[in-house]
Amino acid sequence: MKLSTLLVSLCSLSLVAGCSRVGPEVKPSQQHPTTQPALLGSLSQCQSYSGLPNAWQKHKTAGMVWIPKGSFPLGSNQAYPDELNFGAKERQVDGFWIDQTEVTVAQFSSFVQATGYITDAEKQKQAAVFSPDANQPNQWWQLKADYTWKTPNGPSGQAPLPSEPVRYVTKNDAEHYTVWLGHDLPSEQEWEYAAKAGSKNDTPLHQAPQDAHQHPQANYWQGEFPLKNTVEDHFEGIAPVGCYAANAFQLYDMIGNVWEWTSSVYHGAHDQHMGNYTDLRQQNSATTQYVLKGGSFLCASNFCARYRNSSRYPQEFDLAATHVGFRTVLRSQE
Repeated sequence: MKLSTLLVSLCSLSLVAGCSRVGPEVKPSQQHPTTQPALLGSLSQCQSYSGLPNAWQKHKTAGMVWIPKGSFPLGSNQAYPDELNFGAKERQVDGFWIDQTEVTVAQFSSFVQATGYITDAEKQKQAAVFSPDANQPNQWWQLKADYTWKTPNGPSGQAPLPSEPVRYVTKNDAEHYTVWLGHDLPSEQEWEYAAKAGSKNDTPLHQAPQDAHQHPQANYWQGEFPLKNTVEDHFEGIAPVGCYAANAFQLYDMIGNVWEWTSSVYHGAHDQHMGNYTDLRQQNSATTQYVLKGGSFLCASNFCARYRNSSRYPQEFDLAATHVGFRTVLRSQE
């Protein structure tokens, strides 16, 4: 596994996926009355959120919104080579339900309490941890033990908030959670369609997710990565879900906060320019890589501008990391 993979993953903070308000509306009739979207979108609302949506574990679509079928322009012509679309420009996507927020610590805890599940990071006793060191400015990752979804800040660090996105989960962990709920991981096309939310605009490479006053509209890195974070977005690290405005499909944090697993195998240019962490692994073996989407709180303009809804990054399926989480989909109709 490559620390480079994670590294770039690291910097890959997606951008203004959720800022556009263009796109088809989700009709109220398409929402179950007990699972209306959470009222989030501001600092006060996200900081008081319990992390559990209305009707949690009482209805199959609790905490989800319905995305109507449609078409969208896949990829980007103004960014990295692996975002170029070499197929049909417009891709068709059937309707589906998707989590309004990234899966939270509280939701994942419900799963663990119900099943006794032990994550890969707990069993492997290692995870890729973002650990910047002023004496080694080009090496920001270390493989460490005791960094898990329960202790994302280390064994003696602060416990995670229930409303934070769950982290240090592998694709395997995420899939076990989805099976428990009767859901799935989104495909790359489903994820990007939901993130673009009807927008046909192509975001330029270095256009950060900001409003007209240059205020951050997502949780990403401001300042000189990896040692200086000016915290203009109010968070030095991870943020609770839903602190910023939703996109036109009423989805939160489709850009920034944590990269999100998809079910799609990664194909394409790797564009790995942030260092390689593969050599840190005890055993170097070929593993299948899957597409991550959405960027993370570690992405900065001075290294990689992956804060766009077309951003993608390859990640080994069995590696848990500081800045990787997920959300789920349900492909059944109303």
